Amino acid sequence: MAFDWRPKERQTLTVQGTVLEAEAFGPSPGVAPTILLLHEGLGCVDLWREFPSKLSDSTGWGVFAWSRVGYGRSPVRPPPWPLNYMEQEALHWLPEVLDSISTQNYVLFGHSDGASIAAFYGGAIKDERLKGIILMAPHFFTEPGGQASIAATHEAFSGMLRDRLRRYHEDVDATFDGWSGAWLDPEFLAWNITSKLNGISVPVLAIQGAEDEYGTLAHIHELEKRAKAEVRLAILQNCRHSPHLDQPNLTLDAVTKFLAELKV
Repeated sequence: MAFDWRPKERQTLTVQGTVLEAEAFGPSPGVAPTILLLHEGLGCVDLWREFPSKLSDSTGWGVFAWSRVGYGRSPVRPPPWPLNYMEQEALHWLPEVLDSISTQNYVLFGHSDGASIAAFYGGAIKDERLKGIILMAPHFFTEPGGQASIAATHEAFSGMLRDRLRRYHEDVDATFDGWSGAWLDPEFLAWNITSKLNGISVPVLAIQGAEDEYGTLAHIHELEKRAKAEVRLAILQNCRHSPHLDQPNLTLDAVTKFLAELKV
C-alpha cells in the first residue's frame, strides 16, 4: 500500500510486511523533490526534534523521516544485531522505503549510522532518481577514538542516558544493546565500507562538527578521495556529533545552499 503523505502527522509505513513509524513534512513527492532522513545509531523520528520541519520550510522540499526496525515505535529488533546491519539496511530496506512513498527526485540525508547507510546505498545502487547525498558525521570505518567514545557511552547507559532514551524507543535496552553490541564486537574493528565510496556519482555535501567525539575528518578525506562527483564540505566549529542540534542554523544554511544548486 502506498504511503498517504499527510504532513506533520505521525503515521506508519509498511515495508516487507513490517509496520514502521514515519512522518512527512512539506510537499509530497509528486509536488516537489524529497529529502529522506536516515537517523543515527540511537535515533528515531522523534529524536530529529524540530529539524525536519525547519528543513522543509528552509528548502521548499518535502522531508520524510522514519524509524528503522529496532528504533522508536517501529518493531523491536532483539540483540545481537548482525555486524553488517547498516549494509543490510541500505540494500534490503531503503529501496522499498523509497518505492513505498512513491519517491521521484530525491536526496538522501543521513546522520552517523544513517550517513553510512546513505553512502553505502549511493555507492552500491544506481538510481536515476537520486540527485545528491548529504552525509552528516559519517563513518566508513572504525577508529580508536570513536570506539572509545562508544565504550564510554556503554558504561554510562544505565544512568541518565537510559532514562532519556526510554521515552523514545519501544524497548530501549534492545535498541542500545543491539547498536553498541555490534560496534563493540571485536570483529567489528575490521568493518570498512570505503570501497563503496568509489561508486558514488552524485554530488555530496559532507557536514561534520570540528569537535565530533565519534569520528575524525579522516572519513571526510576518504570520501573526497574516492567519490566520482563533487564533494562539498561544511566543517562546523563549536560543534560535536550532531550538527543539526549543535549548530542548526549553519547546518540548515549549508543544506539549503547545496540543494539550491543541484540539477533537479
